[in-house]
Amino acid sequence: MPDKQDRPDSIRVLMVDDHAILRDGLRSLLERQPGILVVGEASSGEEALEQVAALEPDVVLMDLAMPGMNGLEATQHLRQSHPKVKVLILTQHDDREYIAPALQAGATGYVLKRSGGREVVNAIHQVFERGAYIGPDVAQQLVHTTLADISPVTGAPPNLTEREKQVLRLVVEGLSNKEIARELVISPKTASVHRTNIMGKLAVRNSADLVRYVMQHHLLEN
Repeated sequence: MPDKQDRPDSIRVLMVDDHAILRDGLRSLLERQPGILVVGEASSGEEALEQVAALEPDVVLMDLAMPGMNGLEATQHLRQSHPKVKVLILTQHDDREYIAPALQAGATGYVLKRSGGREVVNAIHQVFERGAYIGPDVAQQLVHTTLADISPVTGAPPNLTEREKQVLRLVVEGLSNKEIARELVISPKTASVHRTNIMGKLAVRNSADLVRYVMQHHLLEN
């Protein structure tokens, strides 16, 4: 059986956090996962930029609160210098003060440190394979504190149908096409078509861009 290090199909992950004990725990978790290869670690934003240039990871697990260059600044730099690298925020901060700027800076995913190891692994696969992941706790925070219900008075695009507005809210909550289909009693294929139509109408490329658009234009505010 080939060594995991030799498998070209593994997702190359760089861990960025200023707490060594957390990095050790993450490494222990991720190195047990098939299809994931930890290629390096960094303890600051500056070091993260150097490591990305040297190691060419697919996904960067990025903390936000770090001395020197923080995770938000590092994410902004990576979006410009290495746009193909996916940045997955892994943090303890679960309020909009942190979530919105991270997504606007270019992060393609946001997951909380209190989440289980299974969710972190799933998030890595989701941002690598689909380009976006918003953890359930984060999605609920967005929906319940700042993005409650779609209101036609506050600027919802007039060219979105009522069904598309329903789908949009569920996408922002982080639901997959299958989950949206189950929630709205439609087929997964129909849910996928609605999602594609919404992205086309709003001129966005993926779910992360869609969430950013919704937040920037206040489409789901009370």
